[in-house]
Amino acid sequence: MPLVYLTRRERFNAAHKLHREEWDDQKNLEVFGKCANPNWHGHNYTLWVTAKGEPDPITGYVLNLADLRDVVREKVTDKLDHRNLNLDVDFLKGIQPSTENLAVAIWEELVEEVKKLGGELHSIKVEETENNSVEYFGE
Repeated sequence: MPLVYLTRRERFNAAHKLHREEWDDQKNLEVFGKCANPNWHGHNYTLWVTAKGEPDPITGYVLNLADLRDVVREKVTDKLDHRNLNLDVDFLKGIQPSTENLAVAIWEELVEEVKKLGGELHSIKVEETENNSVEYFGE
């Protein structure tokens, strides 16, 4: 059977601030630039969740995309959308909310859930701006 990759796209809006408490404002500004804005800043994120597997011989599905949609929304986007990533999101507590760390944290939220649906998580891609994105493959 062929190995097939399928992707679900979701969107969410969230605020965050990149900073280290042990650094002064100048050092935070030097390292994180405008992302260290003391009054936060936001992004319109796009998330791609890609699963892989062999299509079922009866349904033709690797997994049901409606089920994947529901899991991604319940476990991830409902928790992130219109939230402060530094303060409001349980799975980001104590984690610097860079796009890199966000992708890894989303992977950890979804890897077992995708297995339950019959697929294998292949990648998480988080687009922070139209020019900047991160992709994580669980490695």
